[in-house]
Parts: sequence; C-alpha cells; structure tokens
Amino acid sequence: QLVESGGGLVQAGGSLGLSCAASGGTFSTYRLAWFRQPPGKEREFVATISRSATSIYVTDSVKGRFTISRDNAKSTVYLQMESLKPEDTAVYYCAAAAFGTNYSVWGQGTQVTVSS
Repeated sequence: QLVESGGGLVQAGGSLGLSCAASGGTFSTYRLAWFRQPPGKEREFVATISRSATSIYVTDSVKGRFTISRDNAKSTVYLQMESLKPEDTAVYYCAAAAFGTNYSVWGQGTQVTVSS
C-alpha cells in the first residue's frame, strides 16, 4: 500500500514536497515513480528512481525543478518540487514496480494546485 501526502495550494514560483509512504512488501526491492494527472488530461509520467537510487530519470518538462529521492529505511519516496508553474497543477500519484516498469501498486493521489 502506498499513501501520498504533502499536496496543497501554492503560488507560481513556490515549492512543495510530496511524500509517499509504503506499507507491506519489501520497499527496497521496488522501483518507484511519480505520475500526475492534470485536470481533463491523461495521467503522465513525472520521475522514477531505481531500487538503490543509482538510476533516476525525470521527464523533460520538470527537469531541473523536480527531484525524486527515496529512503529505504523509512519506506518512503519523495518528490521535491521547485519553481512550480500553473501547468504543474495535477493529482500526483506514486507507484511501485516489482519488475521493470510494470507499476502495479498505486497510491490514492494527492492534489497539487499552483495558482498564477
């Protein structure tokens, strides 16, 4: 089970940090990722981090502004978001993949709203 927290309302240019806590399973064996779904649009990939955090990939639209990290001891993955833009407004989801990029475990989502 994954539970996101940290969403909210922030002004453009501001910062926000999301957390996703896991329970059950062996956290360190999962690849983790953040996705988001803007209003009226399909869900899109944001960032992913490998089991040992040696491999990180961030989509171009947030590169240099968003940072994904994980703490296996706390079974938590993070998404630090800086220089937020109104187009970052979305429901943000964390997801876990036991094999490859087959994200089979999803959180319930947390709303991030960036006002202009």
